[in-house]
Amino acid sequence: MAFAPHHFEAHHRHGFRAAIVIVILAFVVLMATGLFATSRAQDLGDARAGQAYAQKVCAECHAVLGSQDTSPTAKATPFKIIANTPGMTGTAIAVWLRTPHPTMPNLIVARDDLENLVSYILDLRDKK
Repeated sequence: MAFAPHHFEAHHRHGFRAAIVIVILAFVVLMATGLFATSRAQDLGDARAGQAYAQKVCAECHAVLGSQDTSPTAKATPFKIIANTPGMTGTAIAVWLRTPHPTMPNLIVARDDLENLVSYILDLRDKK
């Protein structure tokens, strides 16, 4: 069953809010323990390499291209929606990618791939 974009956003709002809370808590823990060395991963990454990684690893579940409105898996938020979430930062995306949560497998993303993926996701923001 295909969802209209507005229905899709409403459908995932509650789960996405819970994920944001998890991200914030994980960020605090990571910063306190020094495990996250850079707070500006988007400045360090290669968006093209991030897109290639996303298409190889993430596209099975997520809509990874800016032109895609719905993901192959209904519970997987399209990257463009993540990128355009108010207040979304590279740090928040990096923590979200490193934090296990029920709707996403526990992936181990190498640091370079993480920085590239963050850069790519942020590159999907609507241009103003």
